Amino acid sequence: MHETHENILYKDESYGIQGAIFEVYREMGSGFLENVYQECLENEFNRLHIPFCSQPELTLHYKGAPLQQHYKPDFICYDKIIVELKATKNIAPEHRAQVFNYIKATQFRLGLLVNFCHYPKAEIERIVL
Repeated sequence: MHETHENILYKDESYGIQGAIFEVYREMGSGFLENVYQECLENEFNRLHIPFCSQPELTLHYKGAPLQQHYKPDFICYDKIIVELKATKNIAPEHRAQVFNYIKATQFRLGLLVNFCHYPKAEIERIVL
């Protein structure tokens, strides 16, 4: 799906999530490990009343059959948006592929890939299925 400014998928929910991300970055800056940002973002989501589930264990399927392997995205917000956190110099193609696979496997339509170690502000990429 190609998004335009007029048809941004889950626009209001995304803006709320992004506001929480930028607030965590404003408060903490860059340079911490991913789990620090995870905990800070949980606090910020609670403060802003953004519904979320932190590191839920989700089942993968192969040809319709559930696999024993599971995966844990960092957050699912509003029961429909995957938020995956990174604390790295640059977002790499494998990070994008990871989020794309997460949204494909869950049959969600939107993932937000967040890099907290980008300067001068957190980097957020929208990945739409």
